[in-house]
Amino acid sequence: MVAVVWDEELLGYDLGGSHPLDPIRLDLTIRLASELGVLDGVPLQAPVAAPDEELLRVHDAEYLRAVRAAPGTAQDGRHGLGTPDNPVFERMHEASALVVGGSLVAARQIASGAARRAVNIAGGLHHAMRGHAAGFCVYNDCAVAISWLLDNGFERIAYLDIDVHHGDGVQAAFYGDPRVLTVSMHQHPLTLWPCTGHPTELGAGEGHGTAVNVALPPGTRDAQWLRAFHAVVPPLLRSFRPQLLVTQCGVDTHIEDPLADLALSVDGHRAAYRALRELAAELTDGRWLALGGGGYQLFRVVPRAWTHLLATVLDRDVDPATPLPAGWVAHAARLAGRHPLPRTMGDGGDVEFERWSGEGGTGIDAAIVATRRVVFPLHGLDPDDPRD
Repeated sequence: MVAVVWDEELLGYDLGGSHPLDPIRLDLTIRLASELGVLDGVPLQAPVAAPDEELLRVHDAEYLRAVRAAPGTAQDGRHGLGTPDNPVFERMHEASALVVGGSLVAARQIASGAARRAVNIAGGLHHAMRGHAAGFCVYNDCAVAISWLLDNGFERIAYLDIDVHHGDGVQAAFYGDPRVLTVSMHQHPLTLWPCTGHPTELGAGEGHGTAVNVALPPGTRDAQWLRAFHAVVPPLLRSFRPQLLVTQCGVDTHIEDPLADLALSVDGHRAAYRALRELAAELTDGRWLALGGGGYQLFRVVPRAWTHLLATVLDRDVDPATPLPAGWVAHAARLAGRHPLPRTMGDGGDVEFERWSGEGGTGIDAAIVATRRVVFPLHGLDPDDPRD
């Protein structure tokens, strides 16, 4: 069984106005997946707001009080609230706790054995820190879910973040914890917020070597991204031997995303999800918790990419050549205005790639080598041997 978490109440996480994190992207995804039959016969799991004791796994009590009080309080940017990135909105605590609750519902389905895989596309709020909001994220559902899983039967968890922005909040939460391997593939921190995620960020204390960062050059395309993924991620996961794979599947890596500079296609996203599924099948007995994340091309990209995510998790893969359903196109066109919509579930992207052969070079190979040389020896792997 696969658990899919969804309820329209999740649309309440709405930062308002012209904020790029518009919940319409979630609504359009569920509508598209439904019209394509991806969700046929799938019982949707309704989220329940996470109680304070769960939020306190990764957040301070003072911060929770600040979030609760924020809608009725003048803000000066303290705790990261009331900024352009993180504006205050009504029922902010309740909406944010519901997102966390959704990821906890998904985690519990896996921990109980009711499901091998689970997905919460409303989750993936990976930037929230212990005491402050950041990067559109109020509470860190990824970190809360991982913390809960560590207390409920799992001793080794691999967290893989494929958002264009560094998964800084999750890395920070487990920076010294040897039970959690955090791997983030993101645009190079010298070229994009939050300006962290250098390959030399390796973890601390007993967790030294369990933080892994692949800093990708702007303009990275599907084949290059996949080359880097396969050169770094599978060897490390095989060495780490996780019992569960947790993934943050932001799609702001797309070439049309307005907030970043990578150049993937929806076809590249689909290929990445299939690679994650294969790794879960190989290493974790299929256990895979998939979360959403960034993605700001609301009409043309996010609904298609995350429909592919849902389809991949459910083993109902959708051919990229599949035409978009007429009903969905008509609905989306009314909302998109002058923005033209794509016609099919793919972009015609080229996802064929050559595996890394051990060379350094420039561009993507330099990024591969930079990460392998600092991390691989800490896992008993040869950084220069492409067989590792």
